[in-house]
Parts: sequence; structure tokens; C-alpha cells
Amino acid sequence: MAVPREGHRHLVETEKRTLVCACTACALLFDRPGTTTGRLRAVPDRYLTDPGHRLDEGAWELLQIPVGVAFFFRNAALDRLVALYPSPAGATESELDPETWQTVLGAGRLAALLEPDVEALLLRRSQGRTECHLVPIDICYELVGRMRLLWQGFDGGAEARAALQDFFERVERRSRVLAEEGVR
Repeated sequence: MAVPREGHRHLVETEKRTLVCACTACALLFDRPGTTTGRLRAVPDRYLTDPGHRLDEGAWELLQIPVGVAFFFRNAALDRLVALYPSPAGATESELDPETWQTVLGAGRLAALLEPDVEALLLRRSQGRTECHLVPIDICYELVGRMRLLWQGFDGGAEARAALQDFFERVERRSRVLAEEGVR
């Protein structure tokens, strides 16, 4: 069961690919077993990382993402993986070949745990290494909104870079390390 964030939870309206705010009591209705295939799905509050799964520069290049932050989720309605990254215009979708997904991320333990529509693999390339976290989808869109609001100039500016750093520090603090035998 997900833990409430700031007094409310989010649901994903799967057909429209939108987030909907819900009180905790209403969100609990969509947290129950058997509700994972409906039109509305509760966004869980699971943050995981797998230090054993590292991506090198070559793997990042295969993804063909032109920036250092991206998130990937499985869209159940379209039955495909969606790759997005924050930009000054909002969330920018990138075409991702299924074979590339499998080569770069698909065999990882986090990818195997990814819940369609409500969780994402959040990647950040920085200083020659790539961090990978399994996170709730709503925080990815929170990041997109923050970057859109703060972005200045060509590279985002100091305020956007500081917000990005703060965001990833919070994700890192919340993330549980995936145990060798998996998450319990």
C-alpha cells in the first residue's frame, strides 16, 4: 500500500495518461488487489535503486536521449514502453525501439519490477555514470513541471540545475537498495 504524500494521493487515468488527485480514502479503493487493470490506478510510493545495474556511455547513446535525465514507463493501453524527458516545453516523448529497451534496461531487476502506468525507471546521467531508480510516475511529472517552470536559457540555468540536484538527492534518500534476492 502506498503512503500518502502531503495529504493526498494520485491516481493514473490510464486511457488519457493523466494524473488525478485523490484523497487517501478514495485512493485506497484503487490500491486493492484486482484493481491493477482498471481505468484508474493508484500510484504507489515505492522508491528502489539497484547499484549493481550500471549503464555506461555506450548504453546511454543507444537510448538516443539528448539530455541527461529521462524516465521510462510501460503504457498498458498502448502495450509499449514510453520514454520521456523534461524540457522547457514540458515532457518530451522519445521514440524507443523495443529491442533497444531490452538491450539497455529490460534485463535489469528494476525493469522486471516496474508496474505499468504507475511507476517509471528514472535515469540521470552525470559525471560519467548513470543512476537508475524505480519511482512513482507522479514524481517524474513533478520534475517535468519544475524544470519547465525554472528553465532559463539554453542549459536551464543555475536555478534549474540546483532544483534538479535537490530532486535527485531526495530520490536517493527515499530509495531502498534492491536486495540480491529482490524486494520483500
